[in-house]
Amino acid sequence: MLGFELGRIQRGYKPQHWRPMPSVGAGVEEIRVRVRGTFRLLYIAKFNEAIYVLHSFEKKSQQTSSLDIELARARYRSVVRARHTRALP
Repeated sequence: MLGFELGRIQRGYKPQHWRPMPSVGAGVEEIRVRVRGTFRLLYIAKFNEAIYVLHSFEKKSQQTSSLDIELARARYRSVVRARHTRALP
């Protein structure tokens, strides 16, 4: 299901079940899927060159773990930093 939802994003559509995740970074969104468990995928699709998957995990409790949020934040910062250094002459 997560792959199907990423395919929708690639074609320019929003996923069926999603929400913004500004606590991770500007433009980060979360895909929500329930198939034999509850799964989440955090991504950013605001850049022209790619959709960046920051983190994907099975959700085991009501609240998203702070470890999952921190990992996605660190990866978001890495993407922004890498894009910035590539853009410099």
